[in-house]
Amino acid sequence: MQVSIRKMGNSQGVLIPKPILAQVGLEEFADLRVNNGVIEIRPFKRNPREGWAKDSQRIAAAGDDVLDWPEFGNEGDAELVW
Repeated sequence: MQVSIRKMGNSQGVLIPKPILAQVGLEEFADLRVNNGVIEIRPFKRNPREGWAKDSQRIAAAGDDVLDWPEFGNEGDAELVW
């Protein structure tokens, strides 16, 4: 499919038809790279653990970081050397 490059403010861009965006799973964000002279646009994959550190600090500050299950030990744990 041939597309035209259009002026968009101080930049230039290409309009991507909605069916093509849906076909590759592009929604709100995309990962844009240049690879060997080729522009690649891929679905943005968020790090699954992104934000965990901030959330754990928030939970600790709220005092909601207690164990759900009480601590328990195994027979012989006292003899283990770490």
